[in-house]
Amino acid sequence: MPDDAAAARAAAEEESAFSHSPVAPDVTAAYGDHPDQVIDFHAPRPGPGSTAPGALAPLVVVLHGGAWRARYDRRHLGPFADYLARRGFAVANVEYRRGGDGSAGGPAGRWPDTFDDVAAALDALPALAGEALPQADPRRTVLTGHSAGGHLALWAAARHVLPPDAPWRTDGPAALRGVVALAPIADLQVAEKLEVCAHASLQLLGGPDTFATRRPYADPVLLLPTGIATTLVQGRADLVVPEPVAESYAEAAAKAGEMVGLTLLEDVGHFPLIDPAADACAVVAEEIAQLAW
Repeated sequence: MPDDAAAARAAAEEESAFSHSPVAPDVTAAYGDHPDQVIDFHAPRPGPGSTAPGALAPLVVVLHGGAWRARYDRRHLGPFADYLARRGFAVANVEYRRGGDGSAGGPAGRWPDTFDDVAAALDALPALAGEALPQADPRRTVLTGHSAGGHLALWAAARHVLPPDAPWRTDGPAALRGVVALAPIADLQVAEKLEVCAHASLQLLGGPDTFATRRPYADPVLLLPTGIATTLVQGRADLVVPEPVAESYAEAAAKAGEMVGLTLLEDVGHFPLIDPAADACAVVAEEIAQLAW
């Protein structure tokens, strides 16, 4: 159990990350008929790291966290998306169907809807971004996600190595410069052993009767190597998704011959990675830039 000081720091970090005013996107586009099947687009803004006038900007695709539960949607990542846009990136903030009715502690994820949506969003993204963000360069796309969204980012980059009967499998790897996964739930079995987010991984896969049989279709640690450059950014003081989850994925990826990096941040918890007021957010932006530019 965390001590009182660690718990207090974690609570303060969460409060800071959720304290920012909402940031409206420049354009919202639908990739399906369900209200959750939408993508918010943020155009690049003049500022540090901006492209030269008339030049195309790298496209950063963001998948939000929240334990795959409906209580959390893409809007809490609006300030983070705006932070990236103000550093010269074009940003696509993806929504997808989650579990529960929005109440605290509801079930995590919807099988197979959550995965259907992420696959459909990524498939539709090039055309939608071409219309919504003509400033974006789809040839320089980086996929990122936080927590449960980090899991989905790693999974989306691995669709070409899914089992042959998986409905989301693609013929080849996605056209990505790389993936930057932020405190990702990257190994569902380790996460379940650690009871991450109140057994959210178990719920995502439908419960104990289907957890083992669905893992090969859903667990990034079993979908290696992808051949896509991947960086994990993890706070060493993270009480929500502890460090061993990311370390397990990084170790498995390295053994599989994957080009993978693991950036561990001292005295950083779960939420500073997406908090524009936190120094850790600048580290994240730099990791994205190293892949995108």
